[in-house]
Amino acid sequence: MVEQSTVRTTCPYCGVGCGVLATPQADGTVKIAGDPDHPANFGRLCSKGSALGETLSLDGRLLHPQIADKRVTWDEALDEVAKNFKQTISEFGPNSVAIYGSGQLLTEDYYVANKLMKGFVGTGNIDTNSRLCMASSVAGHKRAFGSDTVPGNYEDLEEADLIVLVGSNLGWCHPVLYQRIVAARTARPEMKVVLIDPRRTVSADIAEMHLPVAPDGDSALFVGLLAHLDQVGVTDSDYIAAYTSGFEAALLTAEDWTVERVAEATGLSPLSITRFYDLFARTKKVVTVYSQGVNQSAAGSDKVNAIINCHLATGRIGKPGMGPFSVTGQPNAMGGREVGGLANMLAAHMDFTPDAIDRVSRFWGSTNIATEPGLKAVDLFAAIARGEIKAVWIMATNPVDSMPEADAVRAALKACPFVVVSDMNRNTDTMELAHVRLPAAGWGEKNGTVTNSERRISRQRPFLALPGEARPDWWIVKEVARRLGHGKAFAYFSPGQIFAEHAALSAFENDGSRDFDLNGLSGVDYETMAPVQWPVRKRPAARMFGDGKFFTPDGKARFLPIQPPPPFAPAPGSFILNTGRVRDHWHTMTRTGKAARLSAHMAEPFVEIHPDDANRLGIRRASLVCLSNTHGTALVRALVTDRQQRGHLFVPMHWTDQFASNGRVDVLVTGKVDPVSNQPALKMAQVHAEPVGVRLYGFLVAAGKPALDTDYWAAAPAPKGWRAEIALFDEPANWDDFLADTFGTTTPFQSIRDERSGRRAFVLVEDGQLVAALYTSPDPVLVSRQWAVDMLGERDITASIALAGRPGADRPDGGAIVCSCMGVGINTITEAVTRHGCTSVEAVGALTRAGTNCGSCRAEIRGIVDANRFVAEAAE
Repeated sequence: MVEQSTVRTTCPYCGVGCGVLATPQADGTVKIAGDPDHPANFGRLCSKGSALGETLSLDGRLLHPQIADKRVTWDEALDEVAKNFKQTISEFGPNSVAIYGSGQLLTEDYYVANKLMKGFVGTGNIDTNSRLCMASSVAGHKRAFGSDTVPGNYEDLEEADLIVLVGSNLGWCHPVLYQRIVAARTARPEMKVVLIDPRRTVSADIAEMHLPVAPDGDSALFVGLLAHLDQVGVTDSDYIAAYTSGFEAALLTAEDWTVERVAEATGLSPLSITRFYDLFARTKKVVTVYSQGVNQSAAGSDKVNAIINCHLATGRIGKPGMGPFSVTGQPNAMGGREVGGLANMLAAHMDFTPDAIDRVSRFWGSTNIATEPGLKAVDLFAAIARGEIKAVWIMATNPVDSMPEADAVRAALKACPFVVVSDMNRNTDTMELAHVRLPAAGWGEKNGTVTNSERRISRQRPFLALPGEARPDWWIVKEVARRLGHGKAFAYFSPGQIFAEHAALSAFENDGSRDFDLNGLSGVDYETMAPVQWPVRKRPAARMFGDGKFFTPDGKARFLPIQPPPPFAPAPGSFILNTGRVRDHWHTMTRTGKAARLSAHMAEPFVEIHPDDANRLGIRRASLVCLSNTHGTALVRALVTDRQQRGHLFVPMHWTDQFASNGRVDVLVTGKVDPVSNQPALKMAQVHAEPVGVRLYGFLVAAGKPALDTDYWAAAPAPKGWRAEIALFDEPANWDDFLADTFGTTTPFQSIRDERSGRRAFVLVEDGQLVAALYTSPDPVLVSRQWAVDMLGERDITASIALAGRPGADRPDGGAIVCSCMGVGINTITEAVTRHGCTSVEAVGALTRAGTNCGSCRAEIRGIVDANRFVAEAAE
């Protein structure tokens, strides 16, 4: 039963688009639950979604407009933005200004920003961080289908007999979809899963087969698959003849790719390739799910088309349980594509063709419409660096950390004459560079729509009042547009009015020749609109292309002849660096960084490195590693694991200067892009790795936020304060001064020192409560982090308890957090196995509740169960 005060809204994280029930409480908190009626998640939420209520504080919020660090009125700020844009355009032309947006914007925000730039400023220079996410998928779709259309839906994942995960760690990056697959496999054990990924991620837990393909080797794998499908006679000649074109050319290119040649290009064994090819060939109901491992590549568009070619060749598309499936990374990357938020799109899935330019110009009533694509993300920031773009407006994103060659992006924005940033947070690395700061509404305050990976439009509804002077992005843009002289075309008073215009444009002069059509939503009550898949003509379409009709000029799908790139060989002595997400954090942590439990699993930047590589370089477990190349450096913690291939490294993308001293990994990534999509290759940098000489490692907890200025640090919120890892290259000359500077108090700390090991502990306890504690050691500190963090919330702490560095028998130590949703640590799970006889993930869950919410920790729990079983069997 939904409470009267409960608001149905949509999660602001990944592209799954989960429905959320948000219920404000009397004490000012918000209770969060999954919406059991939403068709994306049916009540499930991941660890990040479950913790949304813990991210809504006003700490760090930008609440008032600022010019040059000074608080000003909205009129002053908006006048300043309009004045500088108008002067820049007048002096240097419309292509001297740009907007860089985000998949965090709602569709209505996106629509107004795109209309302003392309329709009235007259430039195509509006791009978005979705360029870093799904641009190659867009290009692949358009080349094959004639439109940027995702053919299937989430139900196909449950109806398939084979799911192929390519470059997708679904278990951590899209946990709710992963759990839908897990549930389907439980109901139908005959369902098979294949994981194609250089790393053995947690998604391998449900896979019968893991193919650790070489970077960019997936192109060769699927080109070879096309040849194999033809050789074994499972291509659908009738379908190919009736509904496609270009098959002969694609097959001719593929015929030379024998299993042996594919093995050479992918690093896989011929046997494993043959097993995969045979499984794909004999299974009719196949869904190929792909994500950033495919898209974030200099050959990403070709990878997408290599995958689509195999589905077209077998007619496995647009039918239940079949098709290629691009899973998006952001909550509204799809909505941005729909409105034209990418620089190479005009609006409503229309390109810069003469007919489309004329059509949109008439619809918008503009005579100054852009007639050619604008600069795409990497080129856009390069143009800022060259001084060609002199005014830029950045909305709801953090390119100083997320763009490749991030230090160059920072330098470009520092040198740019005029930078506007509209965001909900004051403290981001990009916001620091803004001349004008505009306080934008955040999740829970915003009102609009988002579109998820299966083309489903859902409402984001407000359940909190706008704090301070924060305003919706669409309102901010329309006020600037009015000051630029375009008030009549931007006379919006509500997001519902904007959505109605967006829907009308999608249907304008659309006789079915364009895929994106919301005509069927005409007259729908915007406030109560239920989740719906587009196109919506007479009725919503669950799947596309099942009738064999595509949006190319001849109505047929197109095969693309794909020539795989040569194997990538890094320079001698260097590693291939892969970047991506971790389970509980998202993007640059501007939201997840507020929730203490989301930092409990991974609290600092790290590098995954194979044990053989670590041994060769003298890198010890949990020691510090310096990664470097010509673009910059990063300092990260060593996570030595055989999940990583030899010669390869993985570093998460999340840490910024707000949370770590030197963890911005995209500093190291080269701005090399796919030639078709212009999406950067974020997973193929070359770096050197070397151990860092550290005099002292440290771990600290504090009731207040510490002031960290050590050679290395990484800070994260704790439930009752803060936690941080630090490292010092030299021991402080005066520990009292160090403690006073770090913790902001001159009150003396109690301390102990073990002369033999060099370990020290400093604690400050007042009235039975721990104020601060610091533990140092010449080696990585062995203190239980969770025990130390938990002490901050207790009321019977003595200095001797805190100085001990470990819990006593009366204070059980749950250990490092494994299940963030339920706060269950590794020691608790191990005890469930060894003392209570739990022999399965389900049994551990029944006893401890670990893994019973989102399930994204179940692979780790299974690893603990299996490891303890192995130890027990060995002892026997």
